[in-house]
Amino acid sequence: MHDNFMDEIDQRSKLAFSNQMEMLTFFLTDNQQYGINVFKIIEVIETPKHITVMPQSHPAIIGAINFRENLVTVIDLASALGMMPVDWKNDISYVIVCEYSGTTQGFLVSSPNKLLNRSWKNIQSPGNTSQGSGYLTALTYEDDGKTSIQILDIEKILGEIVGIEEHIDQSLIEEGRRHQVDNYHVLAVDDSRAARALLENALDQLHVHHHIFDNAEKALAALKASAQPGAKFRYCLIISDIEMPGMDGFTFTRMVKEDPQLASIHLVLHSSMSNQANRVKAESVGANDFIPKFQPDQIARVVLDQIAKAKADGSCRD
Repeated sequence: MHDNFMDEIDQRSKLAFSNQMEMLTFFLTDNQQYGINVFKIIEVIETPKHITVMPQSHPAIIGAINFRENLVTVIDLASALGMMPVDWKNDISYVIVCEYSGTTQGFLVSSPNKLLNRSWKNIQSPGNTSQGSGYLTALTYEDDGKTSIQILDIEKILGEIVGIEEHIDQSLIEEGRRHQVDNYHVLAVDDSRAARALLENALDQLHVHHHIFDNAEKALAALKASAQPGAKFRYCLIISDIEMPGMDGFTFTRMVKEDPQLASIHLVLHSSMSNQANRVKAESVGANDFIPKFQPDQIARVVLDQIAKAKADGSCRD
């Protein structure tokens, strides 16, 4: 089992070094093709006929299933997006079981379709298309260049349906005040609006200066500008998502760590893909740390620790 796990890491790490994503495409009740990163998927199963109802839950939650001796909540993605629900009781349908930020969820879909590899350069931000929507985080196309594949902002969907912890423990906020973290600057980058909002909220609670970008190209340009002679400040910490259109977080990390002016800045990869394989990949591209998304206390802890180091060694200016 260990050998298979390491083989999986090795195979998919090759994608990380080439700015590519392997995705599973699937259909919902609108017959539109959607995509999800394979590295988030634990297993795809036919929808069980017995699903335990969860009283007073969100309407998009159809219930819970027994998966590998654990109860897993199943969310009807079509219902969550305001479409006609999947008729799992009468039709054959499937559940994509995924790990997000250390928790396991099932996503009910009409049918899985196929596996595809796509360069992040060929995955667009929905803001540049007429097909953008509140739940769409990226867009790519079939080989014909016409048939779209929509990549959903699963983090936003989970936030609305399951809920996300937003508050930092008061002891961490008080620690930040004692160490005067408001004198230092943090850069963050994430294409998900829900994730950016969470990062901004966490950093606001700490009263630390921050600049948050929606793509890696903008973030890299800001970093290089901050490293020039005469710049007003230097960033003490970089927090980066992994899955981003144009340039993914692994490629962004490599470019930062290969730049002599930026390499010393502590860089944390912050992702909902929280399995051990991604931690190994993060280390292999030069990231200093890896933390799962939607855990604001962990964000606060890494910010406080890094600013403390920066104050001790003078690695960045206030």
